Amino acid sequence: MKPVIMAGGSGSRLWPKSRQALPKQFLELTDNQSMLQGTLNRLTGLERLASPMIVCNEDHRFLVAEQLRQAQISHDGILLEPFGRNTAPAIALAALQTLRAGDDQILLVLAADHLIQDNSSFHRAVEQAESLAEQGRLVTFGIVPTEAHTGYGYIKTGSTLEAGINQVPIHTVDQFVEKPDSATAESYLSSKDYLWNSGMFAFKASVYIEALKRFAPDILKACEQAIDNEQTDLDFIRVDTEAFALCPDDSIDYAVMEPMSTQASSSVAVVSLDAGWSDVGSWSSLWEVSPKDELGNCVVGDVILKDVTNSYVNSEGRLISVIGLDNLVIVETKDAILVANKDKVQQVKDIVQTLKAENRSEYVFHREVFRPWGCYDSIDQGMRYQVKRITVKPGEKLSVQMHHHRAEHWIVVSGTAKVTNGDNTFLVTENESTYIPIGQVHALENPGKIPLDMIEVQSGSYLGEDDIVRLTDIYGRS
Repeated sequence: MKPVIMAGGSGSRLWPKSRQALPKQFLELTDNQSMLQGTLNRLTGLERLASPMIVCNEDHRFLVAEQLRQAQISHDGILLEPFGRNTAPAIALAALQTLRAGDDQILLVLAADHLIQDNSSFHRAVEQAESLAEQGRLVTFGIVPTEAHTGYGYIKTGSTLEAGINQVPIHTVDQFVEKPDSATAESYLSSKDYLWNSGMFAFKASVYIEALKRFAPDILKACEQAIDNEQTDLDFIRVDTEAFALCPDDSIDYAVMEPMSTQASSSVAVVSLDAGWSDVGSWSSLWEVSPKDELGNCVVGDVILKDVTNSYVNSEGRLISVIGLDNLVIVETKDAILVANKDKVQQVKDIVQTLKAENRSEYVFHREVFRPWGCYDSIDQGMRYQVKRITVKPGEKLSVQMHHHRAEHWIVVSGTAKVTNGDNTFLVTENESTYIPIGQVHALENPGKIPLDMIEVQSGSYLGEDDIVRLTDIYGRS
């Protein structure tokens, strides 16, 4: 099997931690590894497993590459979507890429941002799905429900299929159903005929392509044209932007699984998965799967509680003190604080939409922003100035660039900077500084063995990130 990890989600319900530039799949939410790293490490122990392929947005390519490097995970390429077109096209790109390599492998399609607590049960279900996929079936994983949840789609199971290698329950699919209201969800739970729709799948690459040809030929055509003109850049696989722009936006459920399941000779099967699964789709979901104290509180960071119950409190830096409250979510980051009733956390997405409509940066970025060369933290700003703390990883280099509206003053705090300032190139060491005038071509590099930390003071009439004219860039950014 070839794992195909879908890492393109936005995770807006986990704002202010999850943001457009750093969504939840790249965050450490339940342990000391990111959701993406946890998804990949969960595969350890499965036999006959090929190197995984990661599908992600163009904007997140360096995050994916860095997290794979940190976790020492080998892979078979990072497939870049120029923009999101939902799961059906993303999986089509992975299937076509696999077939182009001459292999009709079984694709194990997993989301990068799910939590599974019982790896052994997960492995047994995957092995069962593999045996079904070898028979030419389209296989989905249905989660054994633990409550009448209204936030998930459901799968109505059909006839029982013969038990396979691991005695994991498997059925045909009778129907895919939308997220229900509370009363309907209760009836689903009591009937025991319904499973939560996990959004995980297993099938041969050729079987999926044939299903697209039958039910979504416009998606297949656009993806074929996009893959035909692909370009490789280090670990990245870039598809043709213009061709992919013509691809319809559709999920695999709507494009393939649902219409396929209605056919008289349907080959769609569902494998039951009872493995402590959660999509960690909201703060209340994260509270449910996190360790709690005797009063039902989950605490992360510098927090003091007094007479508080059934709450989730997460501090990124500042002290949070809470007195006499129940059923709350409180999340603090460097630039935003969320306070919500735990029963209302689905409405966090409305806050995100407001931020987006008002063009506020908190929708996209954290105060600390990660770049392929390191990161920067905007620690202060005023009408005509901004102060950043910049960290450059050893051996990395920022683009050769200039600015039309701002000058910069760099002060090295630790490490050594190799600075290009106009026609001059020189070293700046600890407690030394240099000045970059408006319009001056300049570059910054860390030639040393330790991180370079420096303070940058910007001054000028406009201090936006789009006042960067990149002349050359080793990371291929424009």
